[in-house]
Amino acid sequence: MWTRTFRRIHRWLPAVCLPVWLVTLAAAVCHIVFVFNRSFADWFNENISIFFRSLTAHLTGWIPFSLAETIILGIPVLATVLIVVSVRKASRGKRYAVRVIAGLLAIVAVMYTLFVATFAAGYRGTTVDRKLGLDRQEVSAKQLYETAMIVVERLNILADGVHYVEEKGSVRPYDHEKTVELCLDSYEKLAGRYDFLPVLHVPVKQITLSSLMTYTHISGMYTYFTGEANLNTNYPYFVNVYTTAHEMAHQRGIARENEANFLAYLVCIGSEDIYMQYSGYLNMYEYLASPLYTASPELYYEVVRALDSRVRYDLQCYSEFFDKYRDNTAAEVSDAVNNTYLVLQGTAEGTRSYGMVVDLAVAYHLHTEKEYITEG
Repeated sequence: MWTRTFRRIHRWLPAVCLPVWLVTLAAAVCHIVFVFNRSFADWFNENISIFFRSLTAHLTGWIPFSLAETIILGIPVLATVLIVVSVRKASRGKRYAVRVIAGLLAIVAVMYTLFVATFAAGYRGTTVDRKLGLDRQEVSAKQLYETAMIVVERLNILADGVHYVEEKGSVRPYDHEKTVELCLDSYEKLAGRYDFLPVLHVPVKQITLSSLMTYTHISGMYTYFTGEANLNTNYPYFVNVYTTAHEMAHQRGIARENEANFLAYLVCIGSEDIYMQYSGYLNMYEYLASPLYTASPELYYEVVRALDSRVRYDLQCYSEFFDKYRDNTAAEVSDAVNNTYLVLQGTAEGTRSYGMVVDLAVAYHLHTEKEYITEG
């Protein structure tokens, strides 16, 4: 009886569809539970998702180029072939049309299941400020100013150890592989202090078409279906270093963008390398500058005047570099897609969440100052 029933189903559905849909149904149930149960999301992210993230990262890590970039670039060809083959098969009759549709739905189901298995829980778990024991509150203009001045003070000290080139700004004194090595070392130190961070030794892939990618304003991306952290190498060095640490945070299950930014900041300033520290503080300065200007232009200009002229020149070079890419349709489309994706994952602020790292930075530095005063 069961054999006969299976044969009838198989006439209308490819054999792989039923098991795929059953697994996807289980994934959907987990996804719903993530939304309503933060503890379950944390457990899943730190026990189940880390296995799949690590597995995919190691499976693709030996490939010397970005597999994700290759897949994305091949989508037009793959889509064309898929459409042609699907139309031909569907035209053979109603039963074949149903099988084609079922097969296409199975592909979508696999992609969704992979997302749930590897990354979805990170958007619904406990926030990083709670995991780090930070008292995150609404930030005042004074607190923004105080934090910005701490960052400026560090930048001014570090500037003496940074090499600057005319019309280019600061120069990283080592290659991409060394950057990854330094980030891995810093992440390993953080993992020793915070058990929610796993130890993961995998590369960060360099995007071949980085110059074209810059028009989308994307400096890097984590692709859950390949487990790869991908870097747009066209950006200035201090952005590349910080972005490398940011995408590595995603590989470790830190899904929210502001939290990945903050982990990147901790990784950079926690490194013993001067340029790593410089990159962390300079990127944070950029995040702090805009909300400080909005809150108090007077305090903003006071911070700017305190900034070392060499650091200001670095920012000027970055601005001039970005002029070519600043306003274009690709960036608008990319921002709209990314914004929609983030909102669907529970980040109501969408792409504005990237800049919300300032709340974490202020809470962190206020916490650090309190600890210093207490110990003193």
